[in-house]
Amino acid sequence: MAETTVASKTVKFIISRQDTPESKPYTEEFELPYRPNMNVISGLMEIQRNPTTADGAKTSPVCWESNCLEEVCGACSMVINGKPRQACSALIDQLEQPVRLEPMRTFPVVRDLVINRERMFNALKKVKAWIPIDGTYDLGPGPRMAESKRQWAYELSKCMTCGVCLESCPNVNDRNSFIGPAAISQVRLFNAHPTGEMNKEERLDELMTDGGIEGCGNSQNCVRSCPKGIPLTTSIAAMNKDTTTHLFKKWLGM
Repeated sequence: MAETTVASKTVKFIISRQDTPESKPYTEEFELPYRPNMNVISGLMEIQRNPTTADGAKTSPVCWESNCLEEVCGACSMVINGKPRQACSALIDQLEQPVRLEPMRTFPVVRDLVINRERMFNALKKVKAWIPIDGTYDLGPGPRMAESKRQWAYELSKCMTCGVCLESCPNVNDRNSFIGPAAISQVRLFNAHPTGEMNKEERLDELMTDGGIEGCGNSQNCVRSCPKGIPLTTSIAAMNKDTTTHLFKKWLGM
């Protein structure tokens, strides 16, 4: 009896589609047979195998991005039932029906659910979110970090550039150049590294330019939406303190 019930159960998707970056979005509905332990990605894969709408019309396969399928790469970010999150960890059994899928609108849409995250990557370039080591010869083991520092730095390193924090931030939009919470948190991470702190002042200088930390409106949406639980508001507060200290030191010629 239970098997018959599961077999007759279906899942309905309402998906926002867009054929080109310039074309207008439209929606299509799809209805799929339910399977236990389905996630949004498995539903999209079924639609890709058989791109037929709920009313039986043939259509083009829905485009989306995914990679690791275990909430590590950040590629499958989309808006699911009004909330930006990862499609791989969005279980159908925990979602309200119908499941509504939309691309994150903070970023330009390439096609359907595929977006262009260039804004986020450019922000990381701006704040030099890397350790500048030549790499042409073996430097041996790097300097050790104190365990107390290593523990919170590890939490910051979980960032997977998924873009969810930018999507949920009201200050990140096409009317300003705010770099967003992810890049600010990465400044804190790399400035805490024993080697990365050699470029600490450069990163703080970038945070003090237009679109830097002054763009944060303290809505705190970012820390509530981050799928990895990164303390983004703590990082923003720490960098606000560091940039203020850095500013006064520059004024005093220190």
